[in-house]
Amino acid sequence: MIALLFDIGLTTIYTAKLYFLVLWQTTLEKIFKKIFLFSVIFRIKSLKASKRQAFLNNFVKTKRTMSKAKSAFFCQNCGHEAPKWLGKCPSCKEWNTFVEERTEKTPKHVVSFSKSTHAQQAVLIQEVQKSEESRISLQDFELNRVLGGGIVPGSINLLGGDPGIGKSTLLLQLAIKEQLKVLYVSGEESEQQIRMRAERLGLDNPNCFLLTETNLQQVLVQAEALQPQLLIIDSIQTLYTDSVESSPGSVVQVRECTANLLRFAKQTDIPIFLIGHITKDGTIAGPKVLEHMVDAVLQFEGDRHHIYRLLRSIKNRFGSTNELGIYSMQGNGLIPVANPSEVLVSIGSEALSGVAIASMVDGIRPLLIEVQALVSSAAYGTPQRSSTGFDVKRLNMLLAVLEKRCGFRLAAKDVFLNIAGGIKVDDPAIDLAVAMAILSSNADLAIDKTISFAAEIGLSGELRPVNRLEQRLSELEKLGYKKIIVSKYSKGIKEHKNQIEIIPCTKIEEVVRAVFA
Repeated sequence: MIALLFDIGLTTIYTAKLYFLVLWQTTLEKIFKKIFLFSVIFRIKSLKASKRQAFLNNFVKTKRTMSKAKSAFFCQNCGHEAPKWLGKCPSCKEWNTFVEERTEKTPKHVVSFSKSTHAQQAVLIQEVQKSEESRISLQDFELNRVLGGGIVPGSINLLGGDPGIGKSTLLLQLAIKEQLKVLYVSGEESEQQIRMRAERLGLDNPNCFLLTETNLQQVLVQAEALQPQLLIIDSIQTLYTDSVESSPGSVVQVRECTANLLRFAKQTDIPIFLIGHITKDGTIAGPKVLEHMVDAVLQFEGDRHHIYRLLRSIKNRFGSTNELGIYSMQGNGLIPVANPSEVLVSIGSEALSGVAIASMVDGIRPLLIEVQALVSSAAYGTPQRSSTGFDVKRLNMLLAVLEKRCGFRLAAKDVFLNIAGGIKVDDPAIDLAVAMAILSSNADLAIDKTISFAAEIGLSGELRPVNRLEQRLSELEKLGYKKIIVSKYSKGIKEHKNQIEIIPCTKIEEVVRAVFA
């Protein structure tokens, strides 16, 4: 009992001692804070009026610097920001993608894009002086076409694509074959690897500089010292800046590095090409704001098992969008294809069933593609529907129209569809060519190789008109085609003066009679 009372007394003494110690420490902190505040006030009063504002600014800046660095949670798939961790992203609906990342350690001064030292003021739009953008013309006519006529000084362009599709090869060709002063920055390969690949592609440019660096500040220092005509960065996910505390490739790092590069490009008029990786869904990795910040977004598409590559312009502030450039992947690099219609359409003397020629327009460029179809009896209970380069859902819709509206029995048969050349097509004008290729394979009747198709099919089986018919007809006439089947309601049929014969139709039945009669 005595020992218990002794322990209780001792505990009480220690508790009281700790309480008074904490109280005394808190009191001392308050006293020192008041002393520091009085000293600051006395210092401000003793200064002259001209120096008081500078002292206050430095004092506020110091207090902000001493503040604790904040952190936030970012989705690594789409870049959505949240104040706390979330299991499911509310933007992209993906699970377990949020990672905590530190924001900026210190607030920094953002430099304006304007080159003028004076403060910007609002002006009337009529008073703004117009000036033509002097573009840098390239020897690569396909890249020239996609960019809208050349590279605009001070622009920043983003190139995305699947791994191994040829992004680095395309920009390395641009660096070593164009007679420009180029700085090629690589954060993925060594100098020896790039030199070996450059020799394979043909090293022609004596003013191509190489830098293997991932620190953005060092890259900008080198670029400012060299003053190149073109800056290429491979890739944006490998760069990092010291202003933010996160790993390279994270959402915060990609956004901050791109903002600094954009500011550098606008101030120095140096065009920049960025290589961006893509996700499993085919979108460019990093925050979605990355595509909004840059001036042009180029998408490099194609199948690695085919030789042809497609370069699309998804966004372009200085030219038209949805432009298309076609390359052929060879042993010595990417070769631009001048006339892709001759390449995408197979040339053979023998006419085969299940083959139809479609006239399509991708962007503003007319192309001829070969649609191949194979219809066979289903070996299993459920028939197969397979498509390569064409939307499977649209294929099922066309099969339903042929079954319901036209009376062709295709429900119990396997249907395989392929777009020759390994390209992907989304132009609705090839609907008629797809339907005719399927009917040709089903009846085992070949279609005349001088006939082409350009019409959209509605759900009632009618043929709908398509746009830019004049460009399609000019491309067909240039390649020696004799006939084209279009919708009867297409505009400009009677005014057309080319040598090609136009066959207007309203229903699929009329097309079948005109082709197989």
